[in-house]
Amino acid sequence: MNRYPLWKYLVLGVALLIGLIYTLPNFFGEAPAVQVSSARATVKVTPEVQDRVQKALDEAKIAADFVQLEGTSVRARFSDTDVQLKAKDAIQAALNRDPANPDFIVALNLVSRSPQWLASLRAFPMYLGLDLRGGVHFLMEVDMRAAITKRVESLVGDARTMLREKNLRHAGVSREGNQISIAFRETETLKAAQLLLGDRLPDLEWKPVTDAADAAQLRLVGEMKPQAMVAVQEAALKQNITTLHNRVNELGTAEPVIQQQGLNRVVVQLPGVQDTAKAKDIIGRTATLEVRLVDDSAEAISALTGAGPVPFGTERFLEKGGQAIIVKKQVILTGDNLSDAQAGFNENQQPAVHLTLDARGARIFKDTTRENIKKRMAIILFEKGKGEVVTAPVIQAEIGGGRVQISGAMTTVEATDIALLLRAGSLAAPMEIIEERTIGPSLGAENIDRGFDSVKWGFLAVAAFMCVYYMVFGLFSAIALGFNLLLLVAVLSMMQATLSLPGMAAIALVLGMAIDANVLINERIREELREGKPPQMAIHIGYEKAWATIFDSNVTTLIAGIALLAWGSGPIKGFAVVHCLGILTSMFSAVLFSRGLVNLWYGRQRKLKAVSIGTIWRPDGKVVKPQDDDETAQA
Repeated sequence: MNRYPLWKYLVLGVALLIGLIYTLPNFFGEAPAVQVSSARATVKVTPEVQDRVQKALDEAKIAADFVQLEGTSVRARFSDTDVQLKAKDAIQAALNRDPANPDFIVALNLVSRSPQWLASLRAFPMYLGLDLRGGVHFLMEVDMRAAITKRVESLVGDARTMLREKNLRHAGVSREGNQISIAFRETETLKAAQLLLGDRLPDLEWKPVTDAADAAQLRLVGEMKPQAMVAVQEAALKQNITTLHNRVNELGTAEPVIQQQGLNRVVVQLPGVQDTAKAKDIIGRTATLEVRLVDDSAEAISALTGAGPVPFGTERFLEKGGQAIIVKKQVILTGDNLSDAQAGFNENQQPAVHLTLDARGARIFKDTTRENIKKRMAIILFEKGKGEVVTAPVIQAEIGGGRVQISGAMTTVEATDIALLLRAGSLAAPMEIIEERTIGPSLGAENIDRGFDSVKWGFLAVAAFMCVYYMVFGLFSAIALGFNLLLLVAVLSMMQATLSLPGMAAIALVLGMAIDANVLINERIREELREGKPPQMAIHIGYEKAWATIFDSNVTTLIAGIALLAWGSGPIKGFAVVHCLGILTSMFSAVLFSRGLVNLWYGRQRKLKAVSIGTIWRPDGKVVKPQDDDETAQA
């Protein structure tokens, strides 16, 4: 009756093993390390960079615990800070031959001290949030009016170009707030323009309006649709967040938090960064995009080989692979003319980048490509005043319509990266820092100690109460509670969640909520014993009947947690994540794991006469004291 099949014990054993393995890294603390990340958007951190870092350390006779590639950075861990500083100098000298124009950011960092065999199992500690580790916090507000104004101004140019192409004469195109006003002298021309613009510019709703000042003046007014305005705002916010992600990589922080807050605000948290001025400089940095023609003349080729000077009116840049290229100084297009960039495939199913230009950019690009077929065109990304060629494709034919395709020797990943660079090279809308805070590492360490103490003492108090009140069943409940805590920390570590103070508060709350299920089970078993049921049957019925109540109460609590997760942000969402996961792990541990312990202890006894579950009050007011297992505790 109270026996688990072997496979259930195996499932519990595997869960316990996984919990131990993935919880362990959180107890080893942190060690000094050096992190190598890209200093420019066009430079990628690859396994070859990892080999260069290892070679630099070997030449400097510096022993590292390990050197490994993690995501978009290489990390080398050391025994103490003195070795860490020496290693940073050695790696800096090896990777950045030109300190004035570095390819990589070599930064000091902290990594887990957990052994490599745990890392090989992808067992890493939880990230610590800003309030636990210290660092910099910014709250930034996006100027949505500027984003919409920029979009409307782009549409003004598009409308003017479309009317010119169709030879529809007008008396002027102007912007009035979020509206575009076009003056006409003839009703037929106005109607033709309305049909054209309504089809080609679906983001605007076009209506003819009579001018109050001049009744003879005909006007066509296009107003941005509400859904189009929302789309512009969402795209601006998304692009700004993407751009900020690209920029904060230079700070060397391993787990930055950049997330939307509300409709027009972005929270930027950089744990471990104490230099506020440097962080503001990186975040507020601007990047621009330029399109120029490549100079393939004999003088330019001679300059590339070092046999002659760079021709007048040209500049030397480096391509993605490190090769030099001579580019004309005349700028054909800038990033302001680029509406969108997406990765895709060409007609031969090869990776390509699809660009969308505004009307002015489309006209210029059409003329340029018609006059420079079989010549190369360079797309240059400028950061901190220094440019680098992202790609330099050959113009195969005249390109019109504002849609450009870049293809060639590139992989799908490279096409995605180039599209991201072109799309997120600069901020889509201005941002202003409206709040900034710096949290010191000592305060973070104090928060960790206090949070750990709250969880520890909360667990010990609950476990002590359960053991005193429910005896052996209370001990089983306390062990199941420990298993729940182990499983929760393991799941958070596997998810690489960022633990903050609200998350630690949620863990402490989960402990109190998780024990409720065991209280329900124990009281249900007591009730069955009080009614005269045999101990084995009382255990079985107690678990079976308590399950429905446990499930209902946890589901209702889980619904509230999901609501916090869906509509909350920042600390609220961090609390909700731990809260929801804690409910799921508590249901598993309180029912399945505690039942397994009870089955192991009591299930093997066929003639069980008593259980140690504390004092049982009878309906007549008499009390039956808890007995030993070889005695009878009758109802």
